[in-house]
Amino acid sequence: MRKARILLAAMLAFATTPLFAIEPFNAEYQASYMGLQATGRMTLANESGNRWKYSLDISGAGARMTQSTQFEVNGDTWRPLSSVDTQRGESGIASMLVKNRTVNANFDWSRGVATWTGDVRSERAGPIRLQPGDLDGMLMNLALVRDFASGQELAYRLVEEGRARRQVFNPAGTETITVQGREQRATKVVHRDGARTTTAWIVDGLPVPARILQQRNGRDHIDLRLRSVR
Repeated sequence: MRKARILLAAMLAFATTPLFAIEPFNAEYQASYMGLQATGRMTLANESGNRWKYSLDISGAGARMTQSTQFEVNGDTWRPLSSVDTQRGESGIASMLVKNRTVNANFDWSRGVATWTGDVRSERAGPIRLQPGDLDGMLMNLALVRDFASGQELAYRLVEEGRARRQVFNPAGTETITVQGREQRATKVVHRDGARTTTAWIVDGLPVPARILQQRNGRDHIDLRLRSVR
């Protein structure tokens, strides 16, 4: 009986252990943004307790795009709290190609609603009723890696700029991709939404996608290729 209790306790401990341990990282990307060559930096940092900040900064050729999300972790549940999305055409041809805009999001879980301010149309300001498991666009990048590692379905409810949409990523084969000078086997997953397509390449053991490609009307919009992560 005592052995049975020990075995049961061990099984329960295993069952309640998070499948994906979240840890800080710094990742460097080669980036292409609207045809402009740039560099990208993606970081995950602990702010306090179970609160984290996930950021992406892309800059080059006179353009700059920054995205950041603050979220809280409870086991395998990640809940967005606030986010900022900014793009700027600062000089040269980028000042004509890139529209300056900043959008702020607030996820008020006590009231159960998300709202948006800044350069957003009034009909996209919300509020949108939140549901458990809701993610924003940035946080979905991390969730893809987490859920792929644990064999879960890559299906999400994305809450972004006054809309809630279901996003499902489907496997699209494997490819060899070079990261930090080494060839790695990556699984390609794809989501299509009308004229927009998002593709991610996931490599076992990496905390972020090895490549993220966003296309609009069949043309590349943002292409991030991982160079290093630490």
